[in-house]
Amino acid sequence: MALNLNDKKAIVAEVAEVASGSLSAIAAEYAGLSVGQMTELRLKARESGVYLRVVKNTLARRALQGTDFECMNEALTGPLVLAFSQEDPGAAARVIHDFAKDNGKLEVKLVSIGGKLLAAGDIERLAKMPTKDQAISLVMALMLAPVEKLARTLNEIPTKVTRVVAAVRDQKQEAA
Repeated sequence: MALNLNDKKAIVAEVAEVASGSLSAIAAEYAGLSVGQMTELRLKARESGVYLRVVKNTLARRALQGTDFECMNEALTGPLVLAFSQEDPGAAARVIHDFAKDNGKLEVKLVSIGGKLLAAGDIERLAKMPTKDQAISLVMALMLAPVEKLARTLNEIPTKVTRVVAAVRDQKQEAA
């Protein structure tokens, strides 16, 4: 079905708005995937807070102009699905990477984060990035470690004194 000018403008505006507020973007070639597989991919993306859209490359180029993902414009060729992470920088990478493991027909072409275009192979690194909650828990664990060590050290002093007193008592009982 052909799109009229108003439909094209609406698509460009929607994708541009999403791209301007996104943290990372992935473009993957989806040729060969069935409708059921694409539906499954869309469902996983929606569950992870990832905006997923198949857009004609000319419309995608216009939508990405003036955003951090403008660096992707030159390489937008072929049938591509665009995935934008809106809350977690690694969310789109995780969804696409995990889906591509099970479905060999989905091939990552472009990865972009922070206005930089990365190699397609870097999707694994981006997918392994901790989520916001995981990162906070890691930082909290690092901040808590010195306090825990101090508490253990301070607790060890009375324990050692108790052991010494018990050893002296045992020696006196043996001697008597």
